[in-house]
Amino acid sequence: MNHAMTRAELTEKIVRIKIDRDLTWKGIAEEAGLSKEFTTAALMGQMALPPEAAAKVGDALDLNEYEVKLLQQIPSRGSLGQAVPTDPLIYRFYELVQVYGTTFKALIEEEFGDGIMSAIDFDMDISRKPDPAGDRVAITLSGKFLKYRQY
Repeated sequence: MNHAMTRAELTEKIVRIKIDRDLTWKGIAEEAGLSKEFTTAALMGQMALPPEAAAKVGDALDLNEYEVKLLQQIPSRGSLGQAVPTDPLIYRFYELVQVYGTTFKALIEEEFGDGIMSAIDFDMDISRKPDPAGDRVAITLSGKFLKYRQY
């Protein structure tokens, strides 16, 4: 069994298989039995797949036993490789936080108090909204509110 593959190399392999076989993230997620958002995050190296889902993905993509186990390992999250993302689509999210971050903070604190939105107890949905002026990207982020403790 070859243990030399890194998690980043496995992501590259998965992307190659996806392209070669004309697969979709949604289709792979259906095989795994999980949401397209979570499955894609896991296959891009940002989440660990549960054993049963990893086995299903492994079967669907013809991954070996080691690669299936690698999908189950807790990753180093948020590892894009640079402080400010340069990919235009990813950069727009950075820009959203730069422009609207203080608004997000002010409105969340006004509604909930002093705390944060969890990125662990968290749901995400990405969908397409038809619009005559051009289809829109709808992204819903829903995280549990975690109040700061006061001692």
